[in-house]
Amino acid sequence: MSDLDELRDRYHRSVEALITGDPEPQMPLWSRRDDVTLANPYGPPVKGWDRVGQVAAAAASRLREGEGLTFDRISSYESDDLAYEVGIQSFRAKMDGADDLALVALRVTTVFRREDYGWKIVHRRADPIPQERPG
Repeated sequence: MSDLDELRDRYHRSVEALITGDPEPQMPLWSRRDDVTLANPYGPPVKGWDRVGQVAAAAASRLREGEGLTFDRISSYESDDLAYEVGIQSFRAKMDGADDLALVALRVTTVFRREDYGWKIVHRRADPIPQERPG
């Protein structure tokens, strides 16, 4: 398994923790550089590790009892120092104090970069998949 494949595996496992309300397994996977960005469904994009860490933790705090995580990769690319993957992430979780599990399906793009100490996440964008509408 390559270093990048190992990071991707750890990243996907960290999302399993995040949907139960635990952001900690994902935190060490992110770059600490100033250009790191996160665009999640709960607000506008943020830049810089301090903001990314805060927003990721806040998103996790809105989720609990997550289960059934799947990730269907649509496309991916890798060069010597940069990689990305695009896919659909699905799970069930209790959100924002709700008592029932809700089905969540997100289209997700994640960008990875090789840094001094291995591969890190430098960008994640996740947003709900809208219902198809007639043109």
